[in-house]
Amino acid sequence: MVKNILQNGVVLFVLVLILLLIIPLPAMMVDVAIVVNMAISMMILVITMTIREPLELSIFPSLLLITTLFRLGINVSTTRNILTNGGSSGAIIKAFGDFVVRGNVVVGLIIYLIIVLMQFIVITKGAERVSEVAARFKLDAMPGKQMAIDADLSSGMITEQQARERREKIQRESDFYGSMDGATKIVKGDGVMSLITTAINLVGGSIIGIVQSGQPVATVLSTYSIATVGDGLVGQIPSLLISVSTGMIVTRAVSEGSLNEDVSKQFTQQPRSMMITGIAMGVLMLIPGMPILQILPVAGGFIAAGYFLEKRIKEEPERARTEGEGLLPSMEAAPQPQEAQGEAPQAPAESEEDYFKDVNNVYNLLQVEPIEMDFGYSLIPLADESVGGRLIQRIVIFRRQYAQDIGFVVPSIRLRDSSSLGTNEYSIKIKGEEIAKGEILTDYVLALEPDDVEDAIDGIETIEPAYGIPSKWIRPENRERAELYGYTVIDPLSVMLSHLSETIKRHAYELMTRQEVVRLVENLKKTAPELCEEAFPGVISYNLLQKVLTTLLREGVSIKDLETIVETMFECISETGLPVKDTD
Repeated sequence: MVKNILQNGVVLFVLVLILLLIIPLPAMMVDVAIVVNMAISMMILVITMTIREPLELSIFPSLLLITTLFRLGINVSTTRNILTNGGSSGAIIKAFGDFVVRGNVVVGLIIYLIIVLMQFIVITKGAERVSEVAARFKLDAMPGKQMAIDADLSSGMITEQQARERREKIQRESDFYGSMDGATKIVKGDGVMSLITTAINLVGGSIIGIVQSGQPVATVLSTYSIATVGDGLVGQIPSLLISVSTGMIVTRAVSEGSLNEDVSKQFTQQPRSMMITGIAMGVLMLIPGMPILQILPVAGGFIAAGYFLEKRIKEEPERARTEGEGLLPSMEAAPQPQEAQGEAPQAPAESEEDYFKDVNNVYNLLQVEPIEMDFGYSLIPLADESVGGRLIQRIVIFRRQYAQDIGFVVPSIRLRDSSSLGTNEYSIKIKGEEIAKGEILTDYVLALEPDDVEDAIDGIETIEPAYGIPSKWIRPENRERAELYGYTVIDPLSVMLSHLSETIKRHAYELMTRQEVVRLVENLKKTAPELCEEAFPGVISYNLLQKVLTTLLREGVSIKDLETIVETMFECISETGLPVKDTD
């Protein structure tokens, strides 16, 4: 019921806006419309400052058109009242006019012109240019983003549903910035219309008052200038708020916090800049005639804030190290899901010396994990689900996707911390042998450089470990700008998981053990029992099937259709009487 009322309310509101252009309104109704206009403009500005990404207010282009139409309707109504009621157009317009003019018409007009020019030349012009550039770069970045989604999907890092949602988001971003490119033209036209309306009110009102009413020139100028300035201000203040909102939303980068949170976070990361600013402000006090009383608190505040912030930043690495060391025992003791953890036996609660007195327990040390992944203590939170780590969840998704695509079930992956690695390093081992090694920065995101990069961004240069692409580690707050420049940006966890998944794909044939072949055959017996009964073990040996499957995996060929593979081998051996030698 409420939803239907809101939907119909928007339609009725737009119809009322159109009627404002035609039907005369009494002064009291005009005052109500002015108050509503200011409230809506203020609310839009607050929303644009608190959202985390522009798509949270994807209706902004349409909202911009509606609010502009609302202001134009109010301008027509106020102009009609000013010209027909002898300069009287409601209490709000008169109050604004009296407050700004203060008995001096010239001062009032100058203040009004300053506000109009500030909006028209600075804010509106800048927002228009940013919208044009953002729309162009968003369109240019679409192919790279689509390729990144396809790569994540093929590697199993995301599901089909997640890939569909990301593609839809990319399309909505493109539509949004394309619409904003045109919507900023509306804001620009609104500023021009405001100047024209002001001139009409002042000139038209003066002609009516002097020629038709025969009033003294001084009285006419005073009356109509107050009404004109008041009318211009009540229209320009909401217009200025909307212009600021437009600039805010087109310059807003995607982040994990609101504008207030981002400003606070990024400013507090620059303590030395604060201290330098405070020192520079202190130097101003050396200029003769400068008011020391006003400058000293500001300079001292900047220096003190910078000092305490720098002290806190220096203490963070030690605090992080202490917290990381505290996580190590819990990571070893915490039970991990069977799909992600290996099955190597561990010593019981008794002392290590007593445990290994039994020679049978020593043999347990000879067991080799199929896949191991070791990492430094800074990467522990990525795997620790108790603090929101999603590494295990992403591994499970990859295993399921890889099994669906290739037909091979990746064995359990042993995850553990290692003091022999750097704090940000990780290593991947296959059957105890280190195959790959990498390093990620958890406080950064990785920007993959496009082939035809035009604008470079600042960052820590590196090589993407999975595909060997030149890349840069950049701050998360620079992600949106990097994407506009054509970079493909991925988070640290995806970098590490992509490296792991590609390493497993390249070495999957090494993991095709005899035990895994037996499991695949047992699974095939559920759907093709007659074939398995005829083929195994009399015609096709497990050793032969293992060689064929290993060769196929080495060549990157899917073994999901195991029934067809077994049938082909069975027919070949039955017809020739010789074992299969060519897997083609």
